[in-house]
Formats: sequence, structure tokens, C-alpha cells
Amino acid sequence: MNQTAEEVLKFVEDEDVKFIRLAFRDAYGVQKNISVMPGEVVKAFEEGIPINARQVAGFRDCPYASLYLKPETDTMSILPWRPDSGRVLRLFCDLLTPDGVPYESDTRAILKNAVKAAGEKGISFKFGNATEFYLFTKDDEGRPTKTPYDHAGYMDIAPLDKCENIRREISLTIERMGLTPERSHHERGPGQNEIDFHYGKPIKAADQMTTFKMVVSTMADRYGLVADFSPRPLEGFPGNGYHINIYAADSEGKDVVRYAAAGIIEKIRDMTIFLNPTEESYARLGKNTAPDKIDWSNAGKSELMYIESHRGKTRVELRSPDAGSNPYLVYALLIHAGLSGIERKLELPQEMNGSGAFLPTSKKEAAAIARSSEFIKSIVPEEIIKEYTSD
Repeated sequence: MNQTAEEVLKFVEDEDVKFIRLAFRDAYGVQKNISVMPGEVVKAFEEGIPINARQVAGFRDCPYASLYLKPETDTMSILPWRPDSGRVLRLFCDLLTPDGVPYESDTRAILKNAVKAAGEKGISFKFGNATEFYLFTKDDEGRPTKTPYDHAGYMDIAPLDKCENIRREISLTIERMGLTPERSHHERGPGQNEIDFHYGKPIKAADQMTTFKMVVSTMADRYGLVADFSPRPLEGFPGNGYHINIYAADSEGKDVVRYAAAGIIEKIRDMTIFLNPTEESYARLGKNTAPDKIDWSNAGKSELMYIESHRGKTRVELRSPDAGSNPYLVYALLIHAGLSGIERKLELPQEMNGSGAFLPTSKKEAAAIARSSEFIKSIVPEEIIKEYTSD
């Protein structure tokens, strides 16, 4: 959708919209929002809506009493699970200073800067998401348990796969919100699922990931379940990965993703704390098929990066991130690392199937690497680095 502010205002009036959620994200990509009434929408577009951001992770050192939520019109989406009478509209927002300048620690602004840097060099990136999550039951008082909703396995079907209807509901809901799910299936763990998306431009792909997690959690709750995206929900079973498909092309449309992949491999240790931000992230790495080495191959096993060529196109899949990460920040780092490879026409090392150096093995190690990285300091504001790397 590519609406103007006037078209959004007309939609609000014509479609009986009573609440508008102005959504933003904290340093970890967790969606936050405030709701405003229709009469406030004009003010939101013209001036922004003030919020006290100091209670939000990543903004605690904000020097301003208020930051301002400025909605982007082309992110308009109705929440389909809310009543048709008195509908609820969602708009993603940028965070601005009182002077109307993008706030440097807003990770959506960080991603926009990365996209701009790539565009100035004639490079375009696209990302596709493939995200895993578990569905667990709740107890009699509605509290989450660690009891899986089913005990099906990889790509099983009903009746073993009890999650089938929920995945369908999630996919249809997301589609009604203007996004494009590609495929879904039961994963290897009990109650574990995966839903994949087509490639999208970086901002749209990050917005899509944020919307996806909200929809999954909402639909699970409506079924009396709880969705768990954490890296290692069940001891002894597969963790949840957030696999990222990467595409890059130059101004002539030539595929340059192998150069980008080489740049990402070179910088992967520097950025790991942002791809794997929790202690349990490192309990997932090296288990089952989650990577722990800095390697690539076309074997499709446990490599960090899976690279294959098919019908003249190259597919690159980064397999280390987990869904506790912030997609805006992750994509920004991948773009900058990819650009460093493209600019130097950096060749991939010889195929490394299980023979590479290791990723950081703990949050503490990953944090120390990020703190000392000039690459990270050139992209990520100190406020965000501090949020991720402080004990």
C-alpha cells in the first residue's frame, strides 16, 4: 500500500476506524505502541505525537523530555481480529527529536540510513524471513507452560500436526494485513512451526517481521496457547532460528550477493551480539543444526551460511540469528557488512563445511567483541551498544 496522509484520513472516516495504534520498537525490536483517537491523526502526521521514551529499552539515556511518533502512511494496516465496528488501524512510526530530526537510537532510522548508503552506491538489498516458534499450552489459570501443543515432527500432517489450523489462520491474517507469506510447515520440535516470507525491501521486511511476531502471539492466544520465539524453549529439542535470505544487486541488476556474503562472513563475529542478544541464544548455537562455526557450504546442514546457485540465481541464507534480535538493526548491519564485501569485490573463501573459526560462545564474549569493533561503532549509536553489551 502507498497511501497519502489524505487517503489514510479518508479511510479512517469511511471505514469506521475508532482507534489508531501508533507503533514503534525498542532497542530489541519489541513492538510498542500508543493508541490515539481519530481526531489526533492530523496532529500525528503534521507534528508527531509526543511520548516519554525513557522507560523504553534503548532510550533510557534520551536527552529529550519527549520524542515524537511520526507515522508512515504506507504502513497502514487494519488489525483483522478486532471488531468491524469501531475498527483498529496500525501505523508504524519513526521517532523524531523535538526539532523533527530522526532520533539516532531509533533502529528504524538506523536501517533507513543503511538503505540510503547502499542506494548511493547503486546497490539494492532484499531480505526474506524464515522464522521458527513453538506453541505451548496454558494452565487452568491461563499461565504459560512448557507443554507442547502437539508431538508432531518435521513436516508432519494432521492429525499428528495439531498446529496446522493455527498456521493457516496466521498466514491468512498476515495476508489480510498486506503482507506475503510464502510457505509454512511443522518443524522438528514438538509444537514447533515455521512460516516463511518472500523477499522484501529492507524496511518492509523488518516491518513484516515485527507484524508477524505480533500476529503469531495474538493468534496463539486466541487458541488458548502461547507462542514462544525464544532461542531454546525446550532442553534437548531444536531451538528457534530466524533464518535470513539475502539478495543484493547493483545498479544494472547484476547479482552481487556472493560479494555481500563474503563481507558478512568477515564481520559476523563483530555483529553476533545483535543477531543473538540473550544468554540462551548461545545455548542454541552448535546444537541440532544451529551453526557455531563461521563457515559456508551448499550442503544444507549446519553451516553458518547456506549458498546455492539455481537457474542462474544465487541464494544466500544466514542461519545464526534468532528471533530475539531486532530485524531493523540486523538488516542494517547485514547491509553495511555486505557493502564492504561488494565494494572490494571480496571473494568467498573456499567452501568451508564445518571447518571455519567459531562464533562467540557466550553473550559476554560477543559483547566484548562488539564493544571493541570499529565496524559496529561506525553504525550503531553508543546508546544501543551500551544496551546490548552492559552486564
